[in-house]
This record gives sequence, C-alpha cells and structure tokens, in this order.
Amino acid sequence: MLKFVVDEDLPRSTSKILREKGFEVLDVRERGLRGLSNEEIFRIAQREKAVFLTGDLGFGNLLHFPMGSHSGIVIVRFPSGVSTSELNRQMTISLNRLSEDDIRGNLVIIEPGRIRIRRRR
Repeated sequence: MLKFVVDEDLPRSTSKILREKGFEVLDVRERGLRGLSNEEIFRIAQREKAVFLTGDLGFGNLLHFPMGSHSGIVIVRFPSGVSTSELNRQMTISLNRLSEDDIRGNLVIIEPGRIRIRRRR
C-alpha cells in the first residue's frame, strides 16, 4: 500500500479521503510543515518513503526532481473552478486505475479525464 505526503496546496479533504481508502497519509498542514520550501517538503516525502501528492507543477521539473530519485510524485491539475468534491472524486478514480508500479519512482499528472505518466528508465 502506498504512503502519501499531501502538499498544502490540495484540499484538506484529500487527506481524509485517501485515509478512508486505506492509504497512510502525512498532510503537511497537520504536521506543522506549512510554508516550507518545495525542496524541504520533497526531502520529507523521501525520508518517509512516500509518494508526494501536490498541485504544484514545479514538481514536474525533471532537472530538480529526476525520475527514479524519489518514491513518486503525483501532480493533480484541475481548473480553479472545479469543486473540491469533484477534484477528490476524479483524483480517487485516477488513483484506482493506477498500480503501485505506475506511481513508484515516476511522475504522474492527473488532469480532468486524463492521466499522464513519465516513467523512470
């Protein structure tokens, strides 16, 4: 079972829903880690051997976050007009379609009706 570190730019309800699905979740807001730099949050996710779940496209930068150098990065990209419940619903559907091998060490981008995976070599 995957473990997730959830970034502060995603709804608080995302962590709750992931826990209800049986995932272990570390939400940066619940641990007093709010406001840390991308690099600091990334290091925490790696120390925890967790997949980093974020809305920040900066984590898609392969020079700063090379493939295979992490436990996995999932970027959730939805228009600002999408409701929290719809974002969580679509994210959950997408995660259910992915295997652990699809995520572990890879970059996954979840968008409305679409999943993109950049795989480690």
